[in-house]
Amino acid sequence: MKIGLISDTHSHLDPKVFEYFKNVDEIWHAGDIGTLSLLEELEAFKPTVAVFGNIDGHEIRSASPEDQIFEREGVNVLMTHIAAKPPRYNPRVKKLITEHKPNILVCGHSHILKVQPDPANNLLFINPGAAGIHGFHQVKTLLRFDLEQGKPKSLEVIELGKRGALS
Repeated sequence: MKIGLISDTHSHLDPKVFEYFKNVDEIWHAGDIGTLSLLEELEAFKPTVAVFGNIDGHEIRSASPEDQIFEREGVNVLMTHIAAKPPRYNPRVKKLITEHKPNILVCGHSHILKVQPDPANNLLFINPGAAGIHGFHQVKTLLRFDLEQGKPKSLEVIELGKRGALS
């Protein structure tokens, strides 16, 4: 299964996302979507799993939960917008990790791309950075990877260009 991972679009969906995600089976959006129309555009393109972020209003919050806990290809996934980072997760996320024992923790919020094993919690921490044009990040980023036989494989970092570039 091929996954396209995006976060922190803040109402801006770079058209290049459709090219980079054309062969994915599913898109995961880790919050700060911005507008319901952006979420609907992703959902019309590919099956999409999303969580709301701190900037998302009631429309997004009605369409997407705060947390997504699911399994794909034998991989247990916990996705939330604000998690902090290993090993200093926020208390709410620490509790979710203890309860659900995910293999992968996906979050956004920081606008900092980070993929890091967390051996203390036996999981892979993944933050795809930010794909929108608002924030302090310098380059818009996405991640693409495969889930195969219970493990993430072939992880690719995709740079969409400078933050200020509208595409």
